[in-house]
Amino acid sequence: MRILLATDAWLPQVNGVVRTWMTSITKLREWGHEVAVIEPNQFPGLPCPFYPEIRLCLPLQGKIVRTIRAFDPDVIHIATEGPIGFAVRLFCRRRGLFFTTTYHTKFPEYLQRMLFLPAGISYGVMRRFHRRSSTIMVATPSLEAELRARGFQQPMKRWSRGVDLTLFHPRPKKPSDWPRPHLLYVGRVSKEKSIEDFLKVRAFGTKIIVGDGPIRERLAKEYPDAQFLGYRTGEALAECYADADLFVFPSVTDTFGLVMIEALASGLPVAARPVVGPIDIITQPSIGALDHDLNVAVDRALREGNPAECARVGREYTWDNCTRQLLGNFVNTHTGRLEYS
Repeated sequence: MRILLATDAWLPQVNGVVRTWMTSITKLREWGHEVAVIEPNQFPGLPCPFYPEIRLCLPLQGKIVRTIRAFDPDVIHIATEGPIGFAVRLFCRRRGLFFTTTYHTKFPEYLQRMLFLPAGISYGVMRRFHRRSSTIMVATPSLEAELRARGFQQPMKRWSRGVDLTLFHPRPKKPSDWPRPHLLYVGRVSKEKSIEDFLKVRAFGTKIIVGDGPIRERLAKEYPDAQFLGYRTGEALAECYADADLFVFPSVTDTFGLVMIEALASGLPVAARPVVGPIDIITQPSIGALDHDLNVAVDRALREGNPAECARVGREYTWDNCTRQLLGNFVNTHTGRLEYS
């Protein structure tokens, strides 16, 4: 198949959406499919005020039209509800073309936390954006149920996530000068991730934050006992997981939480809130605990978590299975050649 991806989330951004697409595209190409990407680096743009590493690009409609026509795709998939997503959606709507979408990010909740914009307004925009999609891909049953409750009526298909099991697996823990247990957070250091809730948890040991973002400097000053390591990738990231004793996922605005399954595959129990994402992944006491009070979740996960069982569950999330699911969604949605006349 010839698959065209339109996304506002791309390198050099470091997040789960980019990692998911980069890995899926690699797999698709290995299996003989052709993939073209329309992404922000192809257009002029400006840094986003709250996310300097994210560029708000100014997509040129003529360039988009030429790119799509030259590639001649079988499938057009729109991954994000940003400037590129809207521009490619407009192209498809004007020509009556099939396209699919993904609901990756809870932008309404993000905007409510960052700009105090009522979520109801943003959800109206999101519903209109996805309304003409042939299929909305969602990662979990709880996300689908939430979107249905908010008035999304399009067909939805599951698209889970995967783990690089050559990287993320249990390893011997190294001696450390930091008191144990080591409580780990991996992700963006920003307001909408509720990291301060993690840092306020009353627990013995050391809190470790891997990642960067606009509030890292402030939090490092306010919580001097926590260890802020910045971004880590590859082996360095895998070692951070494997050397920790518990993974804490404080966010209530994510749609899945790729970092949770990386933690599980590394043998780490997970403490989180009972919200979309965690409630689909942390389904038994041996792999973690869910509670609206993170103190309770952390205490229970430390006591009841079983590293061997965590690793077993984490190994079920493979990128091969994830990419087969994605490809099946494309095939079942539309299998004919698109026409541009």
